[in-house]
Amino acid sequence: MKVLGSGCKRCHELHENVLTAVKNASLDCNVEYVNDLQKIMEAGVMSMPALMVNGKVASCGKVLSPAEVEQALYNADNAAGTGGCCCGK
Repeated sequence: MKVLGSGCKRCHELHENVLTAVKNASLDCNVEYVNDLQKIMEAGVMSMPALMVNGKVASCGKVLSPAEVEQALYNADNAAGTGGCCCGK
């Protein structure tokens, strides 16, 4: 899972909300904060902050609440067919 952002307050807020969601859901997932603009552009993200789950953009341009992050993880799992958490467990 990755949070993509420029380092602004909103980007850090999304990162904190993702960490909270992972903790609340008792997931053992790595959450990476990416602020390298080249990598962000390579991901196709034009609006920050952004959340990537399983290598796909799940949200961009919005600070998701922890509950919204949990929903994004659930949606990504169902789309991937893993039936578990975003880590495939």
